[in-house]
Parts: sequence; structure tokens; C-alpha cells
Amino acid sequence: MGNGIKQVWVPYWQWEDWLNGMWHTLPQRDEPVMLQRAILFMGNHKIYGAAMRAVIKQWPNTMLNSLTNPSINKRAFLGHCACSFALGCPEYITRQAWHLLSEQQRVKADNEAQQTIDLWLKKLKAI
Repeated sequence: MGNGIKQVWVPYWQWEDWLNGMWHTLPQRDEPVMLQRAILFMGNHKIYGAAMRAVIKQWPNTMLNSLTNPSINKRAFLGHCACSFALGCPEYITRQAWHLLSEQQRVKADNEAQQTIDLWLKKLKAI
């Protein structure tokens, strides 16, 4: 990974994101409401960041499997997890909502995500 952390593989049936339904599909009639909820949630970087910090504690298997993977966009993944954790929002809706945020909202959300990833890595290295 370039930071001294080796990739860890955890079986998918132990991933909290999978167990929480992050990869499920909503009924089509529910998608517009969830999209609006996700836009409001992600647009508030303070609330979004708090959910990111909560999810790194509550979903240890998902974080270990995914945040040690050098091939994924960790900030995006953490944001998807935060939306699933806080709202029950599937990943595909989170992606749609992201593109509807302003550039300033995205920058603030990315900053929250990077700070949270750095915190997670620091704790992992201390173990």
C-alpha cells in the first residue's frame, strides 16, 4: 500500500456493509426519497463526517478488508459506508447523490473522509 500496511482479506459474509444492505437495490418507488435524504446528509460535512467516524468503529471487518485494499477509492468507499450506516442508503444511490452536490460540498466531504481514513490508519498501525 505504500504506507506499510498489508492488504487484509475478510470473507464477504463478515462485511458489515454487505450485512447492512449497502449493495442491495431499493424498490424503484423508494429511490427518489432516498436520493434526497442522501443529498441532504452528504451535503452537511459535519454530520457526514460524524457518520464516517462512527462507521470505522462499528464496521471493523468492512474497514479492514476495504481500507487496506490499495485498488479502491477509500474516500468514496468510506462515504458510501457512512450513508449506508446512517441512512440505510445503498451504494448506487450514494453515487448518484454525490454528483448532485456542489463542488464545495464534495471538497468538504472528501476532507472529512481523508481525516477519518488517516485516523483509522493511525489506530491500525498502533495495534
